[in-house]
Amino acid sequence: MRAAAGRRAPARRQRRAKGGGHLVVAVTDERGRPLGVRGLAAWVRRAAPPRARGEVTIALVGDARIRALNRTYRRRDYATDVLSFPASDRASGRRARPASPRESTNPKSTNPKSTNPQSANPESRIPNPGSLGDIVIARGVARRQAREACHSVLTELKVLALHGLLHLLGYDHERDAGRMRRIERRLRQRAGLPEGLIERAAPAPSRARRSERG
Repeated sequence: MRAAAGRRAPARRQRRAKGGGHLVVAVTDERGRPLGVRGLAAWVRRAAPPRARGEVTIALVGDARIRALNRTYRRRDYATDVLSFPASDRASGRRARPASPRESTNPKSTNPKSTNPQSANPESRIPNPGSLGDIVIARGVARRQAREACHSVLTELKVLALHGLLHLLGYDHERDAGRMRRIERRLRQRAGLPEGLIERAAPAPSRARRSERG
C-alpha cells in the first residue's frame, strides 16, 4: 500500500505462498497489525479466479487515511471506498488503475502508484516477486455503503475486496469493454454475493432499459 512520502505504509505480514501455487491473503489495520475479520481472508481465497497466485494484503483503514492516499496519488481530496496498488505496476513504474468504478469516468484522472507493501519507503523499487499488491479499504465508507445497500459490513468488505483483487490481477473496467464486469459478476455469483461493485455503480444497459420501460 502506498503512503505519503516519509510515512510508513502498513507493513505486510511476512508470509509466503507455499510452493508459489496459492493465494495468500492477510487482513491488517493501517499499521500492518493482523485483523481477524470473520473469515474475510478465507472468503477472498475461495472467490478469487483460479489463476490468482501470490500474496495480497487487505488493509482496513480509517477514512482520513484513505482520503490522504486518494489526495496524494489521485489528486482527489475525499475518502473513497477502495484503492488497489498492484505490485507489478510498482516494479514497472506504471500507475495503477482506480479501484472504484464510480470514480473512473474521468479519463484524465491521476491514479495511485503501486508499491512494495513490505517496504517502509513508498518510493521503493525493490520488487517482491511473490506479491500481487495491496487492497486498501476505508472502514467508515464501507459501513455507510453497507447501510445503503441493506447488507452487512462483512458483505460490503467482500464486494470491495473482490473488486480490488481483480485490479491487482490486471483487469480494468475503464478499458476492457466489459470484461472485468463479466468476470466480477461470475465470481461474485459463485461466491454468493448479491451484487458486484461495477454492477452497483453502472447497471448493464439492458437492465437500465428494462427499468426505464417498467
